[in-house]
Amino acid sequence: MGYTESSWRMLTRTSTQSLTEQLAERFSERIRNRLLAPGARLPSVRECAKQQGVSPHTVVAAYDQLLAQGLVEARRQRGFFVRDAVSPQSGLGATTTAGHVAVQAPVHPVAADASALIRGMFHRPSDKPQPGMGVFPPDWLESTFMPAAVRRVTNTKALQEFSLQYGEPAGYGGLRRSLSAKLASINVPAGPEQIVTTVGATHALDIVSRTLLRPGDPVMVEEPGWALEFARLEALGMRILPVPRRADGPDLDVMARYCSAGDGHKPKLFVSVSVLHNPTGYSLTPGSAHRVLQLANQHDFHIVEDDTYSHLAPEHATRLSALDGLQRTIYVSGFAKILAPNWRIGFLAASPALVGRLLETKLIATLTTPSLFERALAWCIDQGQLRRHAERIRLRLDGARGRTVKLALASGCKLASEPAGLFGWVDTGVDTDALTQRMLDEGYLIAPGSLFHARRPPGTLMRINFATAQDATFWKVFAKVRAKI
Repeated sequence: MGYTESSWRMLTRTSTQSLTEQLAERFSERIRNRLLAPGARLPSVRECAKQQGVSPHTVVAAYDQLLAQGLVEARRQRGFFVRDAVSPQSGLGATTTAGHVAVQAPVHPVAADASALIRGMFHRPSDKPQPGMGVFPPDWLESTFMPAAVRRVTNTKALQEFSLQYGEPAGYGGLRRSLSAKLASINVPAGPEQIVTTVGATHALDIVSRTLLRPGDPVMVEEPGWALEFARLEALGMRILPVPRRADGPDLDVMARYCSAGDGHKPKLFVSVSVLHNPTGYSLTPGSAHRVLQLANQHDFHIVEDDTYSHLAPEHATRLSALDGLQRTIYVSGFAKILAPNWRIGFLAASPALVGRLLETKLIATLTTPSLFERALAWCIDQGQLRRHAERIRLRLDGARGRTVKLALASGCKLASEPAGLFGWVDTGVDTDALTQRMLDEGYLIAPGSLFHARRPPGTLMRINFATAQDATFWKVFAKVRAKI
C-alpha cells in the first residue's frame, strides 16, 4: 500500500468524509505504512486537536476508530500507542562486561522504523522534494549512456546465449575484471577471482553476515548508522554493540572495551562506513584506521567496509581494505546511489581464503545474479562513462550542498558535523520524531536522528539529503512547523 494524498493533505470540511474519518484514515495509513512504528505514542488529544485545527471531540472519535480497528491501544494515564501486531518480546539484552548495553531490541519495531524511510523510496508522500530520501533526484541520474549500454548488450547475438542459461556463479567475468581495475585505482588489491557480484550492496552485506555469523553473535556497528543495518542484523538474531562514530573514525576506546569481554561475548564482526559515513559525512583518518586494524588482528574479528559512497569520495580517502590488503577486511560497494536505484548491482571483495565461502552463501540464496545489467555496467565502466557521470554528479552536489547549508542555518539549524558527501547531519533544536509527523502533514518526509540509533533515543538531529533539501519552500515550511513544537 503506497502513500496517498490523504496521508499529508490538510483536513477539510468540504470533503465527502467527516473530519473524524479523515483524521482516523490519516493515522491508519501512517501506521500501516510504518511511518508510525509499533510502540509509537500518538499526540495527546489536546495536542492533536491543536495541530490539526479540529475539536478535541473529533480527535477522541478518530482515536476510538483506530482502537476499533485494532491499530492502537489506550494505556491508562499515558495516552494512545501504536499496537504491535506481532507482539515481540520487549526488553534489552544484558549489560556487557565493558559496561555497555549489548542491544537485543525486538526485531519488528526496529525493522518497522527502518522500513518507514525505505518505503518512502518507493512511494513518495507528495510530489515535493523529499529531504529525507537516500538517493539522488531522478533528473540528476538521467543519462544517455545507460540506455545505450543496455541496447548494446541486448542487440548482441550473445543475448540469447546468456539469457537461456545460468550465468557465472561469481558474476559476469567481464564486470569482475572491470571492478578489479577500479579497486586497484583506490589501492584495494583484489583480482577478479576475489570478487563476487551481488544484488546491490545490501545483499553483499547480508552474504557476509550469513557466512561469518551465527544467531547471538556480537557485532560492532557504528552509531549513528544506517537503520537498515541495525534491523537486518537484529532480524538475523545478532547482538548489536553500538560504537559511537566520531569525526576521525569509530570510538576506539569503546571498541577496545567490547573486545576485552569474556569468551562468548567478544565481537565477531565490525561493520563500518569509513568514507562519507551515513549520516554524518565523516571520513576515516589514517591513524584511526591503523588502530582499528590492530584491534582486529589482536582480537580476531573481521571488518566489513561498506564503501557505498565511493563514487562521491575525495581522492586518496583512507580505506581499511587498502591498508589491510583484504586480510581481515571485506570490501562492499554498489552502484545504486550513483547510477540508478533500480540497477541492483553490488559486489564484495575478500581474501582468496574467504571468497569461496561467501560465494557458497550467494549460491544458496540467489544462485547467480542477472548478467544483462552486469554486462551493461561493465561497458559503462570500461568506456569511462561511469567515471565522467560521477564527476558531473560530484560537481552538481557541491553546489547543492552549499545552498542547502545556507538555508538550514537561516532556518535556525546547526550543523552537527562538517558538511560532506550526500548527507548532512543537522541539529534542529526540537524533537525530530515529533517534527517528522508534523512535516508529513505538509507533504514532506524527513529522516529523524533516532532512526540512525540502535535503541531509537529521541533527539534533535535529522539527516538531510543535500541534493533534495536545497528547496527554499521546504525550509520555510520547516521553520513554521519547528516554531510550533
